[in-house]
Amino acid sequence: MTITLDGHDLTIEKVVQVARGKEKIDIHPEAMRRIKKCRDLLEDKIKKREIMYGVNTGIGELSEVVLTQDQVENYQRYLVYSHAAGYGKPLPVEVVRAAILSRINCHCHGHSGLRPVVVETLKEMLNKGVTSVVCEKGSVGACGDLSPMAQMALVPLGEGEAFYRGERLPGKEAMKKAGIPTIVYEARDGLATINGANVIAGLGALEIYDAGQWLKNAEIVAAMTLEVLNANMIAYDERLHKVRGYPGAVEASENIRRITGGSELLAQKGKKIQDCYSLRSTPQVMGAARDALKWARYMLEIELNGAADNPTFFPEEKLVLTGANFQGTPMAFALELLGTAITTVCVLSERRMNRLMNPHLSMGLPAFLTKGAGMFSGMMLSQYTAGALVCENRILSHPAATGSIPAAADQEDFVSMGMTTALKTRQIIDNAQAVLGIEFMAGAQAIDFRSPVKPSKGVQAAYGVIRRHVDRLEEDRPLYDDINTLKEVVESGEILEAVEKAVGALK
Repeated sequence: MTITLDGHDLTIEKVVQVARGKEKIDIHPEAMRRIKKCRDLLEDKIKKREIMYGVNTGIGELSEVVLTQDQVENYQRYLVYSHAAGYGKPLPVEVVRAAILSRINCHCHGHSGLRPVVVETLKEMLNKGVTSVVCEKGSVGACGDLSPMAQMALVPLGEGEAFYRGERLPGKEAMKKAGIPTIVYEARDGLATINGANVIAGLGALEIYDAGQWLKNAEIVAAMTLEVLNANMIAYDERLHKVRGYPGAVEASENIRRITGGSELLAQKGKKIQDCYSLRSTPQVMGAARDALKWARYMLEIELNGAADNPTFFPEEKLVLTGANFQGTPMAFALELLGTAITTVCVLSERRMNRLMNPHLSMGLPAFLTKGAGMFSGMMLSQYTAGALVCENRILSHPAATGSIPAAADQEDFVSMGMTTALKTRQIIDNAQAVLGIEFMAGAQAIDFRSPVKPSKGVQAAYGVIRRHVDRLEEDRPLYDDINTLKEVVESGEILEAVEKAVGALK
């Protein structure tokens, strides 16, 4: 199904469909009319020799330099050249596709001033699978993601490099193979193509989606551990969470009640009057993470559907305004909070894992989930790995958004560092998938020790997926393959899909 862009209706899920699912896009005719109308305004002002930032002036500290009419045409090409100054390995194809999609949707508002042919060329790149090679580092997240977006903008010129059908090719060759004509940037075209925080927006949108799936997996593995530890489920009573009022806690407790419904493990005697915090506080902590995710989604979807450009053109008023709508701080704050929330839930997972391993806390489970403790160490070292990942996530949760470093001869004296935030949030999520994978492995081992007492349908569904990929630990073996495998299983959504098939869709 083709997704039509109009500047207003781009969601996180649509970004995922295009970036990962290779869904085709189209541009609404009304949006194309707005783009053309805005371009007509700009060309009229050029003819009248009006001074416009980034059109017939330099940028940054050089914004006071007025270009001659002859220089205006070549300037956009040189602007893209000079700004393509990134470093590091290429961003994943899905991230660059998400960034291009975000930029096109910005243009659909008709406030950018570029020619329609530029937007059409970007659309064809998405639809035909030409993805610019873009270094992951170099953006300070203000004036947009200028460095990575400039690398993206080289390919429509037939320059730079691109991925096409699994190959890394010169940009010109990739465009030729895809049958997309290259273009020449004219006045305003280059700056309008790069002057937004669209790599942050694209990467952030994918992170929002992944975090939502991850939180549901976190509730599933929490349910598994609660069952094998015979937790006191009074702490999950709906009335407790409704009386306090946080929507995320109400949802988290409801999901866990649904997953654990009908559990024989939880019907056993010997419960504590009150469990430890890592078992009892799960709805409050996961609920707070859920509420943080909702705010992050709200902020990112504003960006995906906003006109983030400088200057900004208003054709109806024949007006050009300069400002700072490229500033990445709104998204940086959202993604900082998201990373902190995920890290905190990881801490909860590692603490539950400790209770599975520790024979003084595990409600009768053998030490380190092995029958031969002493001769065997069981899953002892898997907790070390989880601890290392949690420590790394805590370090990564230190904010980048407070780390402005002035640039451009102090004309750009405050920047968001939002791209650094987005990159570290991606690593936090990656580590977090592994943390859950380790708890899932331990939880499945604990279920084996509780047999023949049966878990709930939801936990049994998760257990079935785990055992398709990782065998029970009868005696010590290297666990690194099992941990890496389960990380990928968690990330793939296979466990979540199986559980939802068993108990219905989670909130």
